[in-house]
Amino acid sequence: MSGANFVGEYLHTLDTKGRVALPAKFREALGPKFIIARGLDKCLFVYPNEEWNQVMEKLKTIPISKKDARHFTRYFLSGATEAEPDKQGRVVIPQNLRDYARLNKDVFILGVGSRIEIWDKDAWEETKIGLEAEFSVLAESVAGI
Repeated sequence: MSGANFVGEYLHTLDTKGRVALPAKFREALGPKFIIARGLDKCLFVYPNEEWNQVMEKLKTIPISKKDARHFTRYFLSGATEAEPDKQGRVVIPQNLRDYARLNKDVFILGVGSRIEIWDKDAWEETKIGLEAEFSVLAESVAGI
């Protein structure tokens, strides 16, 4: 869906098969199929197809003559996978992505605007502590809030 605005923080559990239930309102905005990819900061990025198409268009503008660009594109895209929730709203997170994000049992699912992020519970709690300490400074330097 165009213009999805994902917000919120939800604690969920991975089952023994590597499945996690996404929040219902997220599933609705993601549509029947979506993309899960390696994200930055050791989390996973989840994109609705329309947003993924925009990411792909941006990647096409990166010059392949630059080594860093090739490395980034190669690593980012090789880990991406199409996902589809089952009838209970659970999605399988492939083992390679679970390993990358160090997902074990408890995970946080975050709405961050045009995408969703999936974090290991402990990693998100540690990251969030650091972000809380510098939130005002970040707002001024990045968002002008």
